[in-house]
Amino acid sequence: MTSGAHGFFRVSYGNMQLRSSIFCLLSISWLLLYLQAAAATQIELDLKEHRLRNGLLLLMHEDHSAPIISFQVWYRVGSINERPGITGISHLFEHMMFKGSKNVEPEEHSRIIRVNGGSDNAFTTEDCTAYFENLPSSKLALAAELEADRMAYLRLTAETLASEREVVKEERRLRIDNSLFGTLAETLYATAFTEHSYRWPVNGWMADLDAISLEDCKAFYRTHYAPNNATILILGDIDPQNALSTVEKYFGHLPPAEQPEAIIPAEPPQGEERQKDLYVDTQFPWLAVAYHTPEAAHDDIPVLELLGNILTEGHSSRLYRKIVYEDQAALSVFTSVDNNKDPGLFVITVQNIKQGHTPDEMASVINESLEQLKNETVAERELNKARNQMETDLIFNLQTNFVRGLQMGFSITGSGDPLGFIKDLEKYRTTAADDIQRVAKKYFTPENRTVVRLLPKGK
Repeated sequence: MTSGAHGFFRVSYGNMQLRSSIFCLLSISWLLLYLQAAAATQIELDLKEHRLRNGLLLLMHEDHSAPIISFQVWYRVGSINERPGITGISHLFEHMMFKGSKNVEPEEHSRIIRVNGGSDNAFTTEDCTAYFENLPSSKLALAAELEADRMAYLRLTAETLASEREVVKEERRLRIDNSLFGTLAETLYATAFTEHSYRWPVNGWMADLDAISLEDCKAFYRTHYAPNNATILILGDIDPQNALSTVEKYFGHLPPAEQPEAIIPAEPPQGEERQKDLYVDTQFPWLAVAYHTPEAAHDDIPVLELLGNILTEGHSSRLYRKIVYEDQAALSVFTSVDNNKDPGLFVITVQNIKQGHTPDEMASVINESLEQLKNETVAERELNKARNQMETDLIFNLQTNFVRGLQMGFSITGSGDPLGFIKDLEKYRTTAADDIQRVAKKYFTPENRTVVRLLPKGK
């Protein structure tokens, strides 16, 4: 199982490299919802929502263009729900979910999916843990049976914990300790956050991975792996009524768990700039400049995404053109905007700063660009280019049912709205130059800034 990212690349992925008593008081169907892309591409999404009596939420999207489905189970638990002493348990538990359940032997889950013509994986983020199977539509019941079995009857043993603990520790070494990017990300969030759970990595701290006990795992499982803490997404070649009956058959009898109120410390406003220098084995310095931003549901997030596009998306973007093309000062520069349930970060990263240039020089260039956004109105042509790129990316990411499911899952995790990412499209279109300037002034302030530099040892 490996690491990758949502926002600033802090996601941990699973097994591969990336990894009839329906309670119908709530049954919402978004019918004939269209996206009109710049190239006149039209996408229709029909999303049906049902909630079972035990609290499990079911979302279905019917698409008969190919005889395949994506079956996804999203649990509302991630590193945000951890505490010091058990950081990394969400990701560790993702691994444990493949180690056997009442009716499935260890590692058999993935093998069964493969021999039935499908693939499976899992991933953990700050806010959620998700498992999925992509397989022929005739195998819907198989996916439901396998997922229900490990939701309710997972085998948790000391032997399994010992083996998977070593796996995730090695993953941490590979993805963080021995990775410049991972080291930069871990240091940045640990510096920018002082109270909130986002201050530790999804992979967890090594000392905590060593300390997690079997009883910790059992308590974690009882609390978080329950139908009332899960959302199932089924997308593709399905008959909605049959899908409802199948989910009810395998999940409807599972009891809900008592959900204690999550106590997540709020991050206090940052009162002054924070800086951190880390001396590592590298020939070329790296730089990250970050600003605190609001939660995914906030109206300013789409504007911040447009700002990131203006700064670093494409060769003609402001910072790419200046740093990489004109000055030839670094290998790459890019931005990321967290779309988390709680407030996150807007991050500008400069990789491999070349000889003759310094991180302080790059920070100065970044600051000048941000000040320009605060003091000068963005040209309509430049804003239109950013809007079109954001829209094109969104349309491209809706071409398969699997990725549509990921979009819906991340959207409901971050904002509570499975189609919130579509509504962002209208926000991109209606964002004006004045909005860009207002948001730049609001967030890009010295006291809201955190700067982390990776510097060569001995220099």
